[in-house]
Amino acid sequence: MRSVLVTGAASGIGEGLASGLARAGLHVAVTDLERHDTGSVVARIRAEGGSAEAVALDVTSDDSVAAALGALSRSPDVIINNAGLQHVAPLEEFPIAKWEYLVQVMLVGSARLTRAVLPGMRQRGFGRIINIGSTAGLKGYPYVAAYVAAKHAVIGFTRALALEHAKSGITVNALCPGYTDTDLVRQSIETVRAKTGSSAEAVLGQLTAANPQGRLVRPQEVAAAALWLASDEAAGVTGQAIAIDGGESVA
Repeated sequence: MRSVLVTGAASGIGEGLASGLARAGLHVAVTDLERHDTGSVVARIRAEGGSAEAVALDVTSDDSVAAALGALSRSPDVIINNAGLQHVAPLEEFPIAKWEYLVQVMLVGSARLTRAVLPGMRQRGFGRIINIGSTAGLKGYPYVAAYVAAKHAVIGFTRALALEHAKSGITVNALCPGYTDTDLVRQSIETVRAKTGSSAEAVLGQLTAANPQGRLVRPQEVAAAALWLASDEAAGVTGQAIAIDGGESVA
């Protein structure tokens, strides 16, 4: 049984990834800032007959990364760098400390965890690094400049690392969902609603209008793509930014 570590897995896309991969037979290390936050996810996975463990992990800390990897029952064959957060504001009102923290979590944090697991993957001759990007890494959106910048950088990081490890049995790819039905998107809708005076329904309509299919992406769709990238059959796929967006990025 292969093992996957998912960051930011207490909710949203991370929870969907953890649950979907466990159902497919992988052992899942469900990680988030606080171990107790992941307990309910692990309990649901185990209730369904899956294999999972909960581990606290702060991707902005070298010590936390080392402690989390040391606490695992097995070394991860696959890591999914999913941890992320959002802040909505025009640039002039965007606190620089908040900007720096977003970049630390989504870009530097991904590099920090990846660097820590690479030696073991190289030794085993197999590894899958899956970075959760976004359509925000493929295009621009207003009022989320730090998020857009970080996600563009994640895709650049993905491409560079894929070339570094092309002959090692390790692949590195990014999944780029469009607006996904998660708490993070719901919170962003509420923030935009409060700032603009629009109704939540109107803001949601604007988001779904960007998707040619006219809907939010489901977390299960992201999990299905991650499962394929984690497989032996996807060995020839590396350095890719795969959009899951109903055609938004090509419309």
